[in-house]
Amino acid sequence: MTIPTPSQPQPLTLPPRLLLGPGPSNANPRVLAAMSLPPIGHLDPFYLKMMDEIQSLLRYVWQTNNPLTISVSGTGSAGMEATLANVVEPGDKVLVGVMGYFGHRLVDMASRYGAQVHQLTKPWGQVFSLEELKQGLETHRPAVLALVNAETSTGARQPLEGVGDLCREYGCLLLVDTVTSLGGVPLYLDEWGVDLAYSCSQKGLGCPPGLSPFTMSPRAWEKLQNRKTPVSNWYLDMNLLSRYWGEPRTYHHTAPCNMNYGLREALSLIVEEGLENCWQRHQKNAELLWQGLEELGLICHVEKSFRLPTLTTVRIPEGVDGKAVIQRLLKDYHIEIGGGLGELAGQVWRIGLMGYNSRPENVLLLLEALKKVLK
Repeated sequence: MTIPTPSQPQPLTLPPRLLLGPGPSNANPRVLAAMSLPPIGHLDPFYLKMMDEIQSLLRYVWQTNNPLTISVSGTGSAGMEATLANVVEPGDKVLVGVMGYFGHRLVDMASRYGAQVHQLTKPWGQVFSLEELKQGLETHRPAVLALVNAETSTGARQPLEGVGDLCREYGCLLLVDTVTSLGGVPLYLDEWGVDLAYSCSQKGLGCPPGLSPFTMSPRAWEKLQNRKTPVSNWYLDMNLLSRYWGEPRTYHHTAPCNMNYGLREALSLIVEEGLENCWQRHQKNAELLWQGLEELGLICHVEKSFRLPTLTTVRIPEGVDGKAVIQRLLKDYHIEIGGGLGELAGQVWRIGLMGYNSRPENVLLLLEALKKVLK
């Protein structure tokens, strides 16, 4: 039996889209132009030099001196898995702060590596106090404390100041999800004592999806070197990847060179703007959005003091079909926003202002469209 020849596909054309959901976001045209350059070999001397530049740029946006700071070939979930795969051995205690959908994903992943997983929980949209985290560390004495700094499902920002000091007091590593904060929210990994962090390319960094920034402190590297068992995930084993991203430049896998072209350009744009200016831009545009939502009679789900500037959750008013609003915005105005996940499904909209898309004209366009659709 032979497979019949399919009909010839038509040239690829895409509808216009303003991506104001939880990600991905639209990429800066300069990033897309960089990605269109011809691919070169993943061991080419020029490409190896570019890898060094990406590491330096990532250290800047994370504010860390960690030698092992790289972009993992894979989306943000690959970065999440890399943090756990390298420092968790069967039987290790892992304490996860669960305040939304991605805290549950950390629990799931850590369990698959044989960890004894314990959870601290908060209602979706709230955050943990230092005292609550200290009590959890006192009770469970984990090897790793995992927290989501920017919970994409709720729009809440978990404060990290003082948490690293607590982890050192209790002899554990601090692992942090910065998927929806890197590039858009102040982060000081070294100052705050963060040992492991990961992110993604398609949100605050303003690049298409496909790469996952990853960083590991010397404390975490020491735990990796003292493992009693091999890292269970070959593709994400930092023992191997460190020898590709550093000396002796040993082949590991065929890196997605065009994606890294784009990431380099996206990070360069942040340097050009200035990191603090980038953070301030995200905050200013978020506040413009919050004010406009209030004027429309809409209520944000998260208390303002813990609200993310990159991702806002908006309560769906009683009697409004939230899914229909999302569909109308996409069909009539080519604007994408997101619905709720998990416990917040059907209760909130999620609006992202990240990277290149965090601009006042986008805020005003969305608010005007929302006003018309809700009428």
